[in-house]
Amino acid sequence: MSEPARHYPQHEPASRPQPGPLRDWLAAMKAATGPSASDASLEAAPAMRESARVAEPAAEARTSEPANSWTPRVVAPEPGPIGAGESDISDLMAENIMLKAKLKVENDRYDALQGVIARELRNLRAHVEEEMRDLDDMRAERDRLVQAQASFEQEMRDLRAKTSADATALTEMRSERDLWAARAEALAQPIFQKRSAL
Repeated sequence: MSEPARHYPQHEPASRPQPGPLRDWLAAMKAATGPSASDASLEAAPAMRESARVAEPAAEARTSEPANSWTPRVVAPEPGPIGAGESDISDLMAENIMLKAKLKVENDRYDALQGVIARELRNLRAHVEEEMRDLDDMRAERDRLVQAQASFEQEMRDLRAKTSADATALTEMRSERDLWAARAEALAQPIFQKRSAL
């Protein structure tokens, strides 16, 4: 767990701190702040005994060291309150209930939003269907007008052809009339001449 304390010879300079107790103290602090208080106390006990055992030679060495040397001491953590675990569980349960309530509210809002979107989509679909019916009616009316225009144009062409034929027949009739008028005049001319004296 921790490195055993090293005893350095006394002829080292007195201003150098002893490394052994500091390492033991750090190991004890790490063990004291470990996973649980019981494990920490079990792990801290040998370290505290080791640091106490090493601290005895260090105390002797301190007599020869100057006054500015410092030796750390291990302070055991205070046990937490008895109901701390229960209060943590109750806080977690309260937070869980609050989160469930928020989730329910969000689900309700999501469902309401989906209902609004579905209603708007139905209205839009009905509007589009109505517009498509109007467009189909307009297309049918346009096709009827195009067909009526085509039939009217055909009638106009037929009427023009008939008018041309009638004009040709009338021209022929006029020429024939003029011809008969000339013949009648030629036949009637001797009747109106003065008879010469017999």
